Amino acid sequence: MPPAVSKGKSAKKGDVKEAEATSPAKPKFSKETYLAWYEQMQLMRKFEEKAGQLYGQQKIKGFCHLYIGQEACAAGAVSALRKGDKWITAYRDHAHPLALGTSPNAIMAELYAKATGCSKGKGGSMHIFDKEVNFVGGHGIVGAQVPMGAGIAFAEKYNKTGNLCICYMGDGAVRQGALHEAFNMAMLWKLPVIFVVENNGYAMGTSVQRTSNVTELYHIGRGYDMPSEPVNAMNVEDVHDAVARAAERARAGEGPTFLEFKTYRYKGHSMSDPAKYRTKEELEDYRSRDAIEAVRHTILTNNMATEEALTAIDDKIKVQVQESVEFAETSPYPTADELFKDVYVQQDYPYIRD
Repeated sequence: MPPAVSKGKSAKKGDVKEAEATSPAKPKFSKETYLAWYEQMQLMRKFEEKAGQLYGQQKIKGFCHLYIGQEACAAGAVSALRKGDKWITAYRDHAHPLALGTSPNAIMAELYAKATGCSKGKGGSMHIFDKEVNFVGGHGIVGAQVPMGAGIAFAEKYNKTGNLCICYMGDGAVRQGALHEAFNMAMLWKLPVIFVVENNGYAMGTSVQRTSNVTELYHIGRGYDMPSEPVNAMNVEDVHDAVARAAERARAGEGPTFLEFKTYRYKGHSMSDPAKYRTKEELEDYRSRDAIEAVRHTILTNNMATEEALTAIDDKIKVQVQESVEFAETSPYPTADELFKDVYVQQDYPYIRD
């Protein structure tokens, strides 16, 4: 992953640990799988690019954390899991529900803070939720979703559903004490949870090497005897395989897994971050190994689809994204009385004071 960069100095390319986004000469999966990955990742990419543009136009306000470059982390996991499995992540949370099937309209409307948004305009960019696809939300407190993910997994085990929870976090979140408490309980109770750190190398702007002596983050799980491994998350096939192995263990009652997805974001931590802590050469190096382009290459070189067919997918996605913008633009804002709704699930909650 990207090396420590001292103030005023650039990283040397030779210091960067390579995480090549190459696809196998002979495809490992079906044509349908590769085409699904391509469409999912392109939708994530184009949606996020449009969100960035709209933020610059001040149509989207507040915080906005884009997923551009990390699309394989979500797409590869979706193909490896079941529809009944639960998903939870931090506040870089637009792409996961898109991959799960949430309407782009509902997510874009939420970014606009409109009543038709998936969180009724009350959550914004950092708090996307969609119960219909089992996306239990983006969460704004760093690392807070880690014990919540363990709790969701506990519920699945208690109710004997056979489902699991996949819990995403950023590399900055592994410094939180709540992670260690959750890891301990998850292993003690053999909870069906897959913990994933999307290690894009820089957290909020400081490289992993400058924040910890442990730079191979998957080693942290081994302190709890938790099966843990690094994953080249610039490669969607590798993500699928790693998540599938972890899911098999979880469903067999063998407990949690900790996966370190070695990935890279092309944008800064948020829209307000100019990302001056890394070099242009490093960014272009990772762009040259883009996961979407790797899947596109596999599709074309193995005659799974033509250039025209992929262009048709691209055109369909452009229409979807533009329609989501039009939907958000024309949707109403929440009314004032919405302030007092959805605060408690139980309508006759006994502790509400008049």
